[in-house]
Amino acid sequence: MDEVVKQDPWEKCASTNVTESTEHPAEVELSWTAVTATVVRELAKIGKLGPGKVLVVGVSTSEVAGVRIGTGGALEVAEQLLEGVRQVAEEWGFQPVYQCCEHLNRALVMERSLLASLGLKEVAAVPIPGAGGSMAAAAYRSMADPVLAESVQAHAGIDIGETLIGMHLRAVAVPFRPTQRYIGAARVNAAWTRPALIGGERAVYHTPEVSGSQLCD
Repeated sequence: MDEVVKQDPWEKCASTNVTESTEHPAEVELSWTAVTATVVRELAKIGKLGPGKVLVVGVSTSEVAGVRIGTGGALEVAEQLLEGVRQVAEEWGFQPVYQCCEHLNRALVMERSLLASLGLKEVAAVPIPGAGGSMAAAAYRSMADPVLAESVQAHAGIDIGETLIGMHLRAVAVPFRPTQRYIGAARVNAAWTRPALIGGERAVYHTPEVSGSQLCD
């Protein structure tokens, strides 16, 4: 029987390329920055993200590196993913915010100007890899005037490593499956949101070409 050679998970962390595996093979090797940008760009297109829209990003850098969530975070990984989000945010004009881990009650890292414009509640903490997570810590360091908000109702969200971002999404959330389902070893889920459809059997949701004969008043 052939000897099984186990790969050190931190070898993945040091590499900038998606690692092939039988579980989620990669036809073309892309950097983590490039894969992240692809996922965000696809979501921005289908979710119609643009100026005035907010994208919430949840990331386990441990899962990206191939180890269990909360056990091996790395700022180096976070910085690569952060760059992918930044590139698309500049293209489309939306505002990304970054979810902290449960040790900071899943607060959101954002620019102070966004917190003020949305009228959100500020909370006091500075995220670090051990309390907040590597992605939140990297995002905090990258911003001009960073602040933490207690919560937000975002127009769309990306979850890298199954960190659970649903509490920060608007209703109604529509699941989205990007073409790239993994970043590193972390599974990727995403969603965009739409307004609730109201009304009963007479309700329409697109402007009709000809007015109906039934009146409501």
